[in-house]
Amino acid sequence: MGTRSLSKMVLPAELKSILLSDNINVITPETREELIELAMGGKDNMTYDVTFDVKDKGKVREAYIVKCKNGLVVNYDDEYMRRRDPDSMVIADDLPTDKSTHMERFGVPFDDIRKETFEWLKDRDLICLPFLSGNDEMGLGYASLLIAPHNAAFFALMMADLQGFIPKSRIPNFFRPRAVVYVAPPFRHSHYDGKQVVIHNRLFEMHEVFAYNLYPGPSAKKGIYSVLLNFGEQEEWITLHASTVKITTPYELEVTVMHEGASGSGKSEMLEEFHRQPDGRLLLGENTVTGEKHLLTLMDACELSPVTDDMAMCHPALQRGGNKLVACDAEYSWFMRVDHITAYGTEPDLEKKTIHPDKPLIFLNMDGVPGASCLIWEPIMDSPGKPCPNPRVIMPRRNYLKVVSGAVEVDVRSFGIRTPPSTKESPNYGIVGILHVLPPALAWLWRLVSPRGHANPSIVDSDGMHSEGVGSYWPFATGKMVQQANILIEQILRTLSTRYLLIPNQYIGAYKVGFAGQWAAREYIARRGGVRFKEKSLIHSRCPLLGYALDSMKIDGTLIPKGLLQVEHQPEVGTEGYDAGAKILVQFFKDEARKYLSRDLTQLGRRIIDVLLNDGGLQDYYDLIPKL
Repeated sequence: MGTRSLSKMVLPAELKSILLSDNINVITPETREELIELAMGGKDNMTYDVTFDVKDKGKVREAYIVKCKNGLVVNYDDEYMRRRDPDSMVIADDLPTDKSTHMERFGVPFDDIRKETFEWLKDRDLICLPFLSGNDEMGLGYASLLIAPHNAAFFALMMADLQGFIPKSRIPNFFRPRAVVYVAPPFRHSHYDGKQVVIHNRLFEMHEVFAYNLYPGPSAKKGIYSVLLNFGEQEEWITLHASTVKITTPYELEVTVMHEGASGSGKSEMLEEFHRQPDGRLLLGENTVTGEKHLLTLMDACELSPVTDDMAMCHPALQRGGNKLVACDAEYSWFMRVDHITAYGTEPDLEKKTIHPDKPLIFLNMDGVPGASCLIWEPIMDSPGKPCPNPRVIMPRRNYLKVVSGAVEVDVRSFGIRTPPSTKESPNYGIVGILHVLPPALAWLWRLVSPRGHANPSIVDSDGMHSEGVGSYWPFATGKMVQQANILIEQILRTLSTRYLLIPNQYIGAYKVGFAGQWAAREYIARRGGVRFKEKSLIHSRCPLLGYALDSMKIDGTLIPKGLLQVEHQPEVGTEGYDAGAKILVQFFKDEARKYLSRDLTQLGRRIIDVLLNDGGLQDYYDLIPKL
């Protein structure tokens, strides 16, 4: 990398010894084009196998890359590596944590493996990629480094796209990294039984991430999220797991909506134009029992200006004394899942952006042919006839013409949940109407429990109902659940002018809706200028956990069927099916909420959980935190 570049950095001795090793060549890239060439193993190569020598296994191919007209396509031979393993995080240090430690999970301390990792890196050519974790434009960027072997240059390219990078000639003097990501893929096989393992080692003034796998989800993407959550836990602020969009209606009203939730809860979809039928209408839902369809005519859709896709920094310095939540993006590009695009014409704008990008894109889990265009509706097959459910594209923010830079005030925070079909014959928790209004205390409780929901396509093991953990970002946090719960409740108390919604996707009772219900809810709240409802327009939901339901909803003159607002009114569900589904939901919430009842939880948090455990009513939640 040259002594001049190294001299600009303030590095710990162990890292400096790696980069100054006599046996290796270290490249600090100047351009993205240089990274692309490295990723392909040469400028003229159309394919490249990413292989490593593994003790007792010989040469192992971890990934293979194809150069297409519109970018590089990365695929993994191991089907397991094509989705994020939710159990990939392991903590190596002795700081307070509720996560599994290296000693607990593997029976040995991490120190020796850490040293072995450093020795392995000293013996091969490396890429050293400087970047800023977070948002440098808002003064919230943390100096960071990625250290990866040359033949994993595609991983460095993905990190550069996700977080941006600092060219070698522009590294500032006294660049002192607060976070370092070390990439050593063979250790997945030699030490961790082939599993996705990402080790977090929180040191004084530095967060080390050891990425022992090459799928970017738990490391390049969520690994940096973990870094930001760690810094936020120390400083008492949060990077929320949320998309954010500024919506402008045909009547020039502006509303900013933040949509939170687990993977698959509709965050990216909140930024999308709704998918029209051939006649231009929105298919709101199709009854899985009767086949009845409800369609919605929207001649003029709202204009969408994306702000964040998945990681929304909500630093108190952004708020500046106001009563609304303020957020800015923590990413340079977005790691977009495109499994919902199954054919040409599903989402023309995104299809155009991926087929004719101004610069080559990075695609994952897709069927790429050298020299041809990669098409996002053609995923790789996990097995014959079984397409991979997690096709991805890394999409730069700059590709969105109306993207919002900087920070925005949030008018509405919605929470998404993937819901299963529910009928009286087969009751389940799919009893959530198209839109529910939550009082602040109940909004905190939903974020505390964060149901992962039905048929999550983004991760390994998505059967049944599971909690994603506090804030839905808990899988990426390294510290204590209760501390995160306390920070979340304090955030709500500081921002009482922001309103809260609950929005499902996939199914509403017996109706298959996909994300159409979410898009309809978005159009509705934007057209009303937010969610300041008159009391007579809201009713108490039959299940108190669902807050208030709408008594009626009309969008551009079309009245939405009551059964999509209050699911018990669907004949296929009725009160019997609804109550059985509510019982499942309530019991799940009680089981998960009890985990937070420790002496470290705030008194207000305990009181909210007590209402839940004692089957309190909706008014009991509202009384605990009245909105402004």
